[in-house]
Amino acid sequence: MAFEGVGDMVLHLIIEKLGPKQTAAISCLNKHFKAVASDEVIWSQFCSSDFQISTPQDPLGKPCSSFKEAYKLWNKEFGMYPWPLVRRVKLCLDAIKTWVSENFQEAASTLQKGASEAELEAVEEALGVKFPLPTRVFYRFCNGQDTGRCFSDFKEDPCLLGLIGGYCFYDYSVDVHLLPLNEIVTQTRHLTRRIRFSRKRKLIVVASSCNLRKIFFLDCTDGLLYVNTKYRKVDINLMACVPGALVNTVHALDSGDQQDGMLLWLEEFARRLQSGVIGVREENNARSICLYPETPPLCSTAVTRGVQVRASAVFVPELSDLDQPMNKYLFSYSIRMHLLPLENSSGNPMSSCQLYWRHWIIRANDAIISDVSDKAVIGKHPLLREGGKEFVYQSCTSSPLPSGSIEGSFTFVPGRLNNPQGGQFDAEVAQFPLELPDYIF
Repeated sequence: MAFEGVGDMVLHLIIEKLGPKQTAAISCLNKHFKAVASDEVIWSQFCSSDFQISTPQDPLGKPCSSFKEAYKLWNKEFGMYPWPLVRRVKLCLDAIKTWVSENFQEAASTLQKGASEAELEAVEEALGVKFPLPTRVFYRFCNGQDTGRCFSDFKEDPCLLGLIGGYCFYDYSVDVHLLPLNEIVTQTRHLTRRIRFSRKRKLIVVASSCNLRKIFFLDCTDGLLYVNTKYRKVDINLMACVPGALVNTVHALDSGDQQDGMLLWLEEFARRLQSGVIGVREENNARSICLYPETPPLCSTAVTRGVQVRASAVFVPELSDLDQPMNKYLFSYSIRMHLLPLENSSGNPMSSCQLYWRHWIIRANDAIISDVSDKAVIGKHPLLREGGKEFVYQSCTSSPLPSGSIEGSFTFVPGRLNNPQGGQFDAEVAQFPLELPDYIF
């Protein structure tokens, strides 16, 4: 036999190049090859390259006796799917789970273990659809969130553990949960009884806020993901959540990634979490994933006499009315202001100041559509104390165009309004964008 005189080190190198299937076949040749082909180093490399696991464990995270045994169990669970797609889904979920575990443990505990093939087939039969392959693999890894736990553990405000997050302004709020299979069936059936859909589409609900104000639909015919805009009576309008040119073309067809709209959406969401574009915010003693951007260029920052103002906006699809000629696009914006510690201030530092007046300039493209000057913000005159917490408030504005901006200033009085400690001054609100995004969350 050609391999008989080959040293074990060389044989190791050859086997590593052959891959798992050929390695398993070689182990059947004789006892010596079986011993070499069973080496843990080889199988640890296979597990690392194919499944990104560094310890021997099964797909549920339970420890295995060896890397070879772990590979066998992974192959049993996912061997019917293309490996590049399995790796891609796992990488996406690992990124999300790691971030949530480190930054939002409350929500991390709501993520459920993967569904079985039988459970997926039962849902497909119940709804009369076939899941796109990337969506199917995703649910094999993670069956959405335990919405029952989300709602029961936080009775006063049950909508704050949504993985996809949300926003609030005035008395309006949404927080979007990634739905488990049983909720997909329930909500899809509920909505199809109320809303008229095109028969060409096979739409299912994959994520929604608990109040059903904001709903994400997956079209099982082409894998595209949509979100609802403002609708009337029994009809509904939908907007694509992922750039259409990416779906089906960004990855090679032989990787099994066709119809990957939902997966592209989740991958972009993971990138935004990891890069700090969005994060967890605490308001009224409740924490949630907040969609108002926190980093430039989507978030602006300006400091005037120690008053720092950060500002950003988010597109609100479910309240946007695309049939209207003027007020088509609704944006909510978030303003965060606080008085920096004295050592970080320059130019007449002060220990406190109180807001008196606001001035907003709102543009659609370069045209001014609103120029507002008025007292207070949302009826309040916040008092900022040196080194204290940010005062945060949200509001909204509509625009006839999908692109624009807001800028302006806040007039503050050093000290308090009823006890001024100096002349009033204008704190800049640097321009921040109003943009219809490529990815909608």
